[in-house]
Amino acid sequence: MKNYIEISNKIEPYKKTICVSGDKSISIRTVLLASQAIGKSKIYNLLEAEDVINSLKCIGKLGIKYKKKKNYFEINGLGLSGYKIKGKKALYAGNSGTLARLILGLLINLNQEIKILGDKSLSKRDFSRVTNPLKLFGAIINANNKKLPVKILGSSFLRPIKYKENLGSAQCKSAIMLASLKTPGVTRIKARKSRDHTELMFKSLKIPIKIKKTKTYDFIEIKGLNNFKGFEYIVPGDISSSSFFIVLTLLANNSNLIIKNVNVNKTRTGIIEILKKMNANISFKNKKLYKGEATADIFVKSCNNIKSINCPETLNSSAIDEFLVIFLVAAKAKGVSIFRNLGELNKKESPRLDIALKILKKIGIKVLRKKDDIKIFGKPNLILKRKIIIKDFKKDHRVFMMSCIAALAFGGRWKINNPDSVKTSFPDFFKVIKLVGAKIN
Repeated sequence: MKNYIEISNKIEPYKKTICVSGDKSISIRTVLLASQAIGKSKIYNLLEAEDVINSLKCIGKLGIKYKKKKNYFEINGLGLSGYKIKGKKALYAGNSGTLARLILGLLINLNQEIKILGDKSLSKRDFSRVTNPLKLFGAIINANNKKLPVKILGSSFLRPIKYKENLGSAQCKSAIMLASLKTPGVTRIKARKSRDHTELMFKSLKIPIKIKKTKTYDFIEIKGLNNFKGFEYIVPGDISSSSFFIVLTLLANNSNLIIKNVNVNKTRTGIIEILKKMNANISFKNKKLYKGEATADIFVKSCNNIKSINCPETLNSSAIDEFLVIFLVAAKAKGVSIFRNLGELNKKESPRLDIALKILKKIGIKVLRKKDDIKIFGKPNLILKRKIIIKDFKKDHRVFMMSCIAALAFGGRWKINNPDSVKTSFPDFFKVIKLVGAKIN
């Protein structure tokens, strides 16, 4: 079986309505919190991608029973002290930094050593951002030069902590929050702005939490040792998965798209704000609140007059997973787009910033880089006719999907390796992209 796809035709004009898979960040969090609840939880529209499947397998190894029913997953939680494990155990997180970092917070009271493992890509990422604060609770944690494998030995004598989270890392903040559930007293976090899915879930589950927001930081207090009951949750569509189709529609000719029931949490919609500043025609309709999370149908139309942007750094954290496709819009913009302080992109599943800029140069876009600041010189009339090969991108799912969108938007004859990489976050990618008219061999 070939390990590549070929795209030789630009996308034709289309008018479509689509749905995308469930939000990955929320899916992982619902699995982990359901494992800590007392009783059965039902999770609908759970993303059935590798990162989430690995989350289910991890709680299974910790003694939590789960099964897939007709249209939902049932997880039988055993409470905050319910994890049971016999002998030495290793939990495999695959490619998921969210899973590997968050589950460490839930192991903090388990008096047996657990080893966290990941794939080759995840094993190169820095884990000190979570191991350092988790040690303060009283757990014994040994990391391999700040990287996986990480060994954790929990304690029965945990103490609440005060911690200043300065990176804007939702994974770090959430790991501390999950650890605080196991801890007597009040844990206090001063956290730089980042995704707030964990906070919203805590509120919906009536876990004692107080949040005070300022412009730059959120001040969070959590009172620990409060059990909560099993719950039902309908996972909305993923804005990160939607972003590929939003950008494809903007760059296509005479096309309209509706994406149904997408999570539009303000901490995740940086891409929408950025693209609107670039003259994109995007709107939300049927907006609702579900357990604190904003959802909406996203309406997108093609744009023939894309403007360059001097992108505000304040939008970086809320668009961090979408910058690869934002760069494609900048490639088609009139003028020079400027992006600053994007080093966090190189701490993802691959050195994403490095790889994305190589792809831009490969398609003839001038790029200037000074450390983590980027200038992209747009070509509004960009049309490709030559052959382009994309390989050696560490099987990063977002790099693969970015390349597909570039091929469909700009033309040329593309050969893109490792199509199985989409299974990490968006296993239905090919099904949906063919629905809008893409021809992929």
